[in-house]
Amino acid sequence: MKQAIIMRTDLKMGKGKIAAQACHACLESYKKADKRKIREWEIFGQKKVVLKVSSEEELMELYYIIKESELPCSLITDAGHTQIEPSTKTCLGIGPGPDEEIDKFTGHLKLL
Repeated sequence: MKQAIIMRTDLKMGKGKIAAQACHACLESYKKADKRKIREWEIFGQKKVVLKVSSEEELMELYYIIKESELPCSLITDAGHTQIEPSTKTCLGIGPGPDEEIDKFTGHLKLL
Protein backbone atom coordinates (compact mmCIF):
# COMPACT_ATOMS: atom_id res chain seq x y z
CA MET A 1 0.00 0.00 0.00
CA LYS A 2 1.24 3.45 -0.81
CA GLN A 3 0.25 6.94 -1.76
CA ALA A 4 1.68 8.90 -4.69
CA ILE A 5 1.95 12.65 -4.96
CA ILE A 6 2.50 14.00 -8.49
CA MET A 7 4.05 17.47 -8.53
CA ARG A 8 4.41 19.94 -11.40
CA THR A 9 8.00 21.09 -11.88
CA ASP A 10 7.30 23.81 -14.43
CA LEU A 11 5.92 26.12 -11.72
CA LYS A 12 9.36 26.54 -10.10
CA MET A 13 7.82 26.53 -6.60
CA GLY A 14 10.11 26.89 -3.60
CA LYS A 15 10.79 23.90 -1.34
CA GLY A 16 8.33 25.09 1.30
CA LYS A 17 5.59 25.63 -1.26
CA ILE A 18 6.19 22.16 -2.72
CA ALA A 19 5.98 20.64 0.76
CA ALA A 20 2.72 22.48 1.52
CA GLN A 21 1.14 21.44 -1.78
CA ALA A 22 2.23 17.83 -1.27
CA CYS A 23 0.61 17.87 2.17
CA HIS A 24 -2.66 19.16 0.70
CA ALA A 25 -2.60 16.38 -1.90
CA CYS A 26 -1.81 13.72 0.70
CA LEU A 27 -4.64 14.73 3.02
CA GLU A 28 -7.29 15.33 0.38
CA SER A 29 -6.68 12.01 -1.31
CA TYR A 30 -6.57 10.25 2.08
CA LYS A 31 -10.02 11.64 2.94
CA LYS A 32 -11.46 9.96 -0.17
CA ALA A 33 -9.98 6.52 0.49
CA ASP A 34 -11.82 3.45 1.71
CA LYS A 35 -11.43 3.04 5.49
CA ARG A 36 -10.15 -0.53 5.12
CA LYS A 37 -7.40 0.60 2.74
CA ILE A 38 -6.52 3.51 5.01
CA ARG A 39 -6.10 1.15 7.95
CA GLU A 40 -3.89 -1.22 5.94
CA TRP A 41 -1.78 1.72 4.73
CA GLU A 42 -1.39 3.01 8.29
CA ILE A 43 -0.38 -0.42 9.63
CA PHE A 44 2.36 -0.77 7.04
CA GLY A 45 4.02 2.61 7.55
CA GLN A 46 2.04 5.06 5.37
CA LYS A 47 4.43 4.75 2.41
CA LYS A 48 4.47 7.74 0.06
CA VAL A 49 6.31 8.54 -3.14
CA VAL A 50 6.60 12.01 -4.69
CA LEU A 51 6.91 12.04 -8.47
CA LYS A 52 7.12 14.78 -11.07
CA VAL A 53 5.47 15.93 -14.27
CA SER A 54 6.64 18.87 -16.35
CA SER A 55 3.35 20.56 -17.26
CA GLU A 56 -0.27 21.16 -16.36
CA GLU A 57 -1.28 19.18 -19.44
CA GLU A 58 0.63 16.12 -18.23
CA LEU A 59 -0.86 16.49 -14.73
CA MET A 60 -4.40 16.78 -16.08
CA GLU A 61 -4.04 13.79 -18.41
CA LEU A 62 -2.99 11.68 -15.47
CA TYR A 63 -5.77 13.08 -13.26
CA TYR A 64 -8.51 12.20 -15.75
CA ILE A 65 -7.17 8.66 -16.17
CA ILE A 66 -6.88 8.10 -12.40
CA LYS A 67 -10.30 9.62 -11.76
CA GLU A 68 -11.85 6.86 -13.90
CA SER A 69 -10.12 4.16 -11.84
CA GLU A 70 -11.01 2.78 -8.41
CA LEU A 71 -8.19 4.75 -6.77
CA PRO A 72 -8.95 7.79 -4.63
CA CYS A 73 -7.36 10.95 -6.00
CA SER A 74 -7.38 14.67 -5.44
CA LEU A 75 -6.29 17.48 -7.74
CA ILE A 76 -4.88 20.43 -5.81
CA THR A 77 -5.56 23.97 -6.98
CA ASP A 78 -3.66 26.77 -5.25
CA ALA A 79 -5.38 29.80 -3.73
CA GLY A 80 -2.62 32.08 -5.01
CA HIS A 81 -1.67 33.76 -1.73
CA THR A 82 2.08 33.40 -2.15
CA GLN A 83 4.25 32.20 -5.05
CA ILE A 84 1.84 31.32 -7.84
CA GLU A 85 -1.33 32.63 -9.46
CA PRO A 86 -4.77 31.77 -8.03
CA SER A 87 -6.42 28.64 -9.45
CA THR A 88 -3.12 27.10 -10.54
CA LYS A 89 -3.24 23.31 -10.52
CA THR A 90 -0.11 22.29 -8.63
CA CYS A 91 -0.25 18.57 -7.89
CA LEU A 92 -2.24 15.38 -7.63
CA GLY A 93 -2.62 12.99 -4.71
CA ILE A 94 -3.33 9.32 -5.48
CA GLY A 95 -4.23 6.68 -2.91
CA PRO A 96 -3.58 5.15 -0.54
CA GLY A 97 -3.95 2.05 -2.65
CA PRO A 98 -2.13 -1.10 -3.67
CA ASP A 99 1.37 -0.41 -5.03
CA GLU A 100 0.73 -2.29 -8.27
CA GLU A 101 -2.48 -0.34 -9.01
CA ILE A 102 -0.80 3.03 -8.46
CA ASP A 103 2.28 1.92 -10.41
CA LYS A 104 0.12 1.11 -13.47
CA PHE A 105 -0.51 4.84 -13.79
CA THR A 106 2.68 6.33 -12.35
CA GLY A 107 5.44 3.79 -13.04
CA HIS A 108 6.81 5.85 -15.93
CA LEU A 109 7.29 8.99 -13.80
CA LYS A 110 10.56 10.02 -12.16
CA LEU A 111 11.06 10.88 -8.49
CA LEU A 112 10.90 14.56 -7.58
